[in-house]
Amino acid sequence: MPDRRRPWIIAGASVAVLAVAAAAWLALSPLVPAVTTEEALPAPTWAAPAAPPVTAAAPSAPGIASLADPVWLSQTAESTGIPERALAAYAGVAIDKALQMPTCGLSWNTLAAIGYAESRHGTHAGSSVQADGTVSPGIFGIALDGASTAHIPDSDQGAIDGDAEYDRAVGPMQLIPQTWNNWHVDANADGAGDPQNIDDATMASANYLCRASGDMASEDGWSAGITAYNSDPDYIVTIAEAGSRYRSEAE
Repeated sequence: MPDRRRPWIIAGASVAVLAVAAAAWLALSPLVPAVTTEEALPAPTWAAPAAPPVTAAAPSAPGIASLADPVWLSQTAESTGIPERALAAYAGVAIDKALQMPTCGLSWNTLAAIGYAESRHGTHAGSSVQADGTVSPGIFGIALDGASTAHIPDSDQGAIDGDAEYDRAVGPMQLIPQTWNNWHVDANADGAGDPQNIDDATMASANYLCRASGDMASEDGWSAGITAYNSDPDYIVTIAEAGSRYRSEAE
């Protein structure tokens, strides 16, 4: 069975009967405009790393969201369209991982691509990312009951996803409870890990990716990591397109 650790969220009730990955990809707006030339350009097969974020000279607060330089954040958010608070999470995690696990090579643009695909950077269905990184209202995927998704019985007694019968993907990075419990961290330094917090969720995703692949900076390593994260072929293409787009727009 394909790995559905992070199924794509459903984009509307009208598509709730479809598989989670297919529903999100079909219902959300296309990532890039359609190519109008006679022959469409081939889709990218991976997202090469963007230039690393500029590190803040003196972080203004605890937590990973203060690690990137404010001017870099403002300029890159404007050029890419990524909300600045979400970008602070992606960039901060990339900076932290470069220090703590430099061989992983995980880039901010790949993390941003995942955040885009999973929840539109925490804005799915009217949610928004608060100043502390917490998404409000919380984002929950459909029950993974096996009817049109992977079959994942409840693993957390509903403590994380509010469902005591089946697991659901939660938060801006759409982590299922088992994955969160394995890789969670308090990345915003508020004293509690929360999969609905974009700092915590992005760091948990990074922990998973760097364990799944020892070299996210190479094409083969990137493909191995993203495939472990979600093996749906359309999902992998979307991450490659989004990550490549963000890299280009940030140059």
